[in-house]
Amino acid sequence: MKKTKGIVLAGGEGTRLFPTTKIYSKQLITIYDKPLIYYPLSTLILSGINEILIISTKTSLPLFKKIFKDGRDFGLVIKYAYQERPRGIADSLIIGEDFIGKDDVMLILGDNIYYGDMDFLRRAKNENENATIFGYYVSDPQRYGVVEFDEKRKVISIEEKPKNPKSNYAVCGIYIYDKYCSYYAKKLKPSKRGELEITDLNRIYLEKNQLKLEIMGRGIAWLDTGTPRSMLEASSFIGTIEQRQNLKIGCIEEVCLRMGFLKKRNFLKLVKNYPESDYKNYLLKIYEEVR
Repeated sequence: MKKTKGIVLAGGEGTRLFPTTKIYSKQLITIYDKPLIYYPLSTLILSGINEILIISTKTSLPLFKKIFKDGRDFGLVIKYAYQERPRGIADSLIIGEDFIGKDDVMLILGDNIYYGDMDFLRRAKNENENATIFGYYVSDPQRYGVVEFDEKRKVISIEEKPKNPKSNYAVCGIYIYDKYCSYYAKKLKPSKRGELEITDLNRIYLEKNQLKLEIMGRGIAWLDTGTPRSMLEASSFIGTIEQRQNLKIGCIEEVCLRMGFLKKRNFLKLVKNYPESDYKNYLLKIYEEVR
């Protein structure tokens, strides 16, 4: 089975969250009980990826390194790179070119949260041939990149924030590409807003008849946390689920343990060094449950 690496794009200026983002990137802001980046990172891990590149600003990278170090404590390999200025989502594939190498890559936006059974993501990763995008039904497609497709789910077109959307399916902030993605990304020209648009990259694969679409079903929740209100809504959603089920969402340690990346004895060694907290107590409970 071919290897797939992961990239979390945690850069950007986060202007809609000013003044908080004057201090650090929005991916460090707390969503209920943990930093936002825990959620997209756990999505990559749940899809079977344990080698990950975090891309952020020079100011925030030291803070991410303080949390995750080199990833070894979690059974991961985590590397870091900085984006000098916001140049678009596709720029992350240029920054990560050496990291990607000859492997496939799953790129996820650092402000996106997914909740639900991730089997579909693992399957899509394993079956990816060239490029895979994910469609999610929304009531306001004008706010997103929109994918048009036929009854066999073959992609017909992709438009960025169209005034007259051709479907109600938004392209989510998670993408899978083959080893050629960096090469194609370097051929892109900046859009009117001065960014390398991921939609333009997806069009290259579409023109080559190499773009596959996966539809996220109704059992999957997709939360985009780009505004103060959406962050509040995401915190409320996460808090409600965690309180009802007494299970945590986006808990990196638990996910790594259950995916087999982190051995049980190393899990306990890691958790014992945590300060007394509800988070530590939860992890100790998980340790007793996992056989």
